[in-house]
Amino acid sequence: MDSAPEGVDPNVPNVARMYDYYLDGKDNFAADRAAAEQILKTFPNTKEGCRANRAFLKRAVRHVVDEGVRQIVDLGAGLPTQGNTHESAPDARVVYVDYDSVVCVHGRALLARRENVDFIQADVREPDVLLNKLDGLIDFDRPVAFMLLAILHFVPDDNAYDLVKKLREVSAPGSRLVISHAVDSTPDTTPQAIEIYKKATASLNLRTREEILRFFDGYELAEPGLTYPAAWRPDGPDGPGNGIDFGYVGVGRKHGAANA
Repeated sequence: MDSAPEGVDPNVPNVARMYDYYLDGKDNFAADRAAAEQILKTFPNTKEGCRANRAFLKRAVRHVVDEGVRQIVDLGAGLPTQGNTHESAPDARVVYVDYDSVVCVHGRALLARRENVDFIQADVREPDVLLNKLDGLIDFDRPVAFMLLAILHFVPDDNAYDLVKKLREVSAPGSRLVISHAVDSTPDTTPQAIEIYKKATASLNLRTREEILRFFDGYELAEPGLTYPAAWRPDGPDGPGNGIDFGYVGVGRKHGAANA
């Protein structure tokens, strides 16, 4: 990216553009790359972890579609890249959500001619505003899958649990909650990462496995439960212990019979 859109400060590291850099994308600025490289010095497996997270997204989307869900909301979607949600669910209604204007511009440009796909700008820290924007795009009387991949650890506790609670309350029985969340597995170096992200557009809020599990209150976890990304229904002989177990992932089904 050679220039920033109006209203975007290219000198402030952006978590979505840093994630794009981890995935070897080109939609990032020098400040994003510098901050990302600092993270990579502290956590050398960050790129592998991001790729594992992306692979989990594809498998989770296929799972919810195979289970009959035909509406998906991808929250904190990030910059468009390979393996987008709608590509794994071509027959589903997909709404991407991000609060970053650069992300939304790129997303809308990429998806301009896609049927049944929308990209809206909203902040997950303001769930009431978010739900108002989704009204008319999503039929909340029917099951919907909410994707929260690598986003909740950028949301403070009060906002994060309130968001998931409201998503659960507004959604029909049979709806899905899909989460991936970083965990504090290296206490000696984690403070360095937290300091780096304090200078970015969102701070880092790592949680324990038990704290991540709380998000699934009111949901039944699909097998194999809350586990490492590579261990969640792998396509091949993947499993935990490959140097990419940066956190936990899970897919939950809201209790009750799904609406017709």
